[in-house]
Amino acid sequence: MLPARCRALARCLALAGGCALLAGCAQPGGDALGYYWQSLRGHLALMHAARPLPEWLAAPDTPEPLRQRLQLAQQARTFASRELALPDNASYRRYARLDRPAAVWNVVAAPPWSLALHTWCFPVTGCIGYRGYFDQEGAQAEGRRLQQQGLEVSVYPVPAYSTLGYSNWLGGDPLLSTFIGWPEGDFVRLLFHELAHQQAYASGDTRFNESYATAVERLGVQQWLHARGDAAVRQQYERSEERRGQWRALTQQTRARLAAIYESKQALAHDWQALAAMKSEAMQEFTGHYAQLRECWLQAGVTAQQLAPLDRWAAGANNASFAAQGAYDDLVPAFMALFEREGRDWPRFHAAVRAMAAAPPGERETKMRELNQP
Repeated sequence: MLPARCRALARCLALAGGCALLAGCAQPGGDALGYYWQSLRGHLALMHAARPLPEWLAAPDTPEPLRQRLQLAQQARTFASRELALPDNASYRRYARLDRPAAVWNVVAAPPWSLALHTWCFPVTGCIGYRGYFDQEGAQAEGRRLQQQGLEVSVYPVPAYSTLGYSNWLGGDPLLSTFIGWPEGDFVRLLFHELAHQQAYASGDTRFNESYATAVERLGVQQWLHARGDAAVRQQYERSEERRGQWRALTQQTRARLAAIYESKQALAHDWQALAAMKSEAMQEFTGHYAQLRECWLQAGVTAQQLAPLDRWAAGANNASFAAQGAYDDLVPAFMALFEREGRDWPRFHAAVRAMAAAPPGERETKMRELNQP
């Protein structure tokens, strides 16, 4: 069993590097040791770059837009704890400026005839459906390795990650330049999402964890916007959320179609040629529908720059990217139903989620299915 400090550090890196254990806390092989080392080095460099918000606010050379956003972050951080019953701790009370476009790059993979994510398993946080790298080339190299094994792979930038509260003794998860400039509604929802991971976490259940955090962000940002009473910000968020809803509907429809193909008679008979044709048709239909949505968004005033992340996602769409997207969406309705069942009471809601997170996987899945029923 790992020493207590090693366990804390390992958990600290859980979402940063796919649960990187530390040299000295375990004795992995050469390749694994290199991966663990990049996770440790990258996370500690990020923590070292962070400074308390009061220091940034007091510094005369802090740009005024950044100053205003850090003040907004302080307000949102207080709101999260007081109104949403999210943890009141050291996280998101510091800010780090990074010289890169993402906090980490995640690698996800799936078989060619399945939407089941490939997992990496570790002794502290269980099996996780992604692996994170602080270096983009390292992520791409891992992606190439998995492709050589016959898996479909997606490598994508991540603006923030949570260490589940285990880095609070180091100063807490910081705010980052990779998302500090987002529109207010999007910025606040990401903050709520990451804090939710510190409130409840089910070891080895990526879909449960991400869907819960997504439900918290959607519910929380609506409460925030209502309390703020800023009509312009609310209108901007509503337009953004409308696009997100259309995107979710399209990806969910495509996931359902792919799942049906992979469970069809052709799959059972191993008719790979027929499966390939149906899969290709589903992907082409997705691409066509996205092109139509994109044109509508452009006509509504959305810029090509704003759509660039979705363009990249759509261009590289495969089983891995659809499966990863599903982890954030599939169980959200169940968590919304649970929130209503608990009387929209945030402490009761979080407690109910923690109870399910602690339950055996089979029992947890049964409860989520019951909540998903109309």
